[in-house]
Amino acid sequence: MSAESLKTSPVHDRHVALGAKMADFSGWQMPIEYAGVKAEHTAVRERVGIFDVSHLGKALVRGPGARDFVNNCFTNDLGRIEPGKAQYTMCCNESGGVVDDLIQYLKSDDEVFLIPNAANNAEVVRMLTEAAPEGIEVINQHTDYGVLAVQGPKSDEVLTALGLSVGNDYMSFAETTWEGKPLIVCRTGYTGERGYELLPAWDQTGALWDALVAAMEPFDGMAAGLGARDTLRTEMGYALHGNELSTEITPVMGRTGWAVGWKKDTFWGKDALAAEREAKNTRISWGLDVTGRGIPRAGCDVKSADGSVIGTVTSGTFSPTLGKGVALALLDRTAAEGDDVVIDVRGRDVTAQVKKPPFIEVGVR
Repeated sequence: MSAESLKTSPVHDRHVALGAKMADFSGWQMPIEYAGVKAEHTAVRERVGIFDVSHLGKALVRGPGARDFVNNCFTNDLGRIEPGKAQYTMCCNESGGVVDDLIQYLKSDDEVFLIPNAANNAEVVRMLTEAAPEGIEVINQHTDYGVLAVQGPKSDEVLTALGLSVGNDYMSFAETTWEGKPLIVCRTGYTGERGYELLPAWDQTGALWDALVAAMEPFDGMAAGLGARDTLRTEMGYALHGNELSTEITPVMGRTGWAVGWKKDTFWGKDALAAEREAKNTRISWGLDVTGRGIPRAGCDVKSADGSVIGTVTSGTFSPTLGKGVALALLDRTAAEGDDVVIDVRGRDVTAQVKKPPFIEVGVR
């Protein structure tokens, strides 16, 4: 898509003013980096960074029994949490493929707020709308809210400087106000570090961004782009839809079965996933800790010690924390933790060891 046809976030002008390198993310022109991926990555791991992820989807399901309706659609069990809590879940098709992975925020028995991925927001809304019984409303709120992620050990201090309360439990959220306008403060993130995701009204996002940038200056914080977001999540082994999960890669394969309510009566794709889980005959996701010289990328073949192809890299990058390559890969069931393997990186063999992520240890989330 041309730059002119791409959608832009409510703080697009701030990114341009900072000299950000921009790229197309699911039809949105978003910042990859400002000062550089390594510097931004390190700021989040050691101090604090702020991401604009307003391109993420947003939707609201409301009406009598909305909680039960959503619970009968998505994989995770909303019965495990109470209002004010959030939960990672997946929207699957009937064959068990992952249409999207998303966060669901339980407001009440009659209201569930969703944050899908940008590219899949419309499809998730469509599927829910088609399945919704009378009285249940599914509202696409993609551009009703911005999303600013404050991530890193100093994130509490940054929010405190803005007069926002901190210290709430991981995967919880609070509806509050800032500058007299509504704001949702979520203790969520995609970096592994302690952090928050703030959801202001779309037209309030710019003012909040400016305030956060000023508040993080005493802590040597940085605006961080989606390049650093990817290296941070890969170090943690977090799945990315389109890489570790897809309509062809199920929760069983992607090792996200912990977010499946296997004992629930029903959810989309349950029968197929239960059969796959029982059969244990698909490839599954592993980490690859690179021991040789080279950076693996998605699509690279993974070979066993005898040269047989046993899998494919789904995500690969340079880890700024470790100073070397790391990857996530779908491997045959014959692979085991500690196995030595070889990654074919553009025709060159790069050695690695099979490892269960995360690749690094982080502080208190």
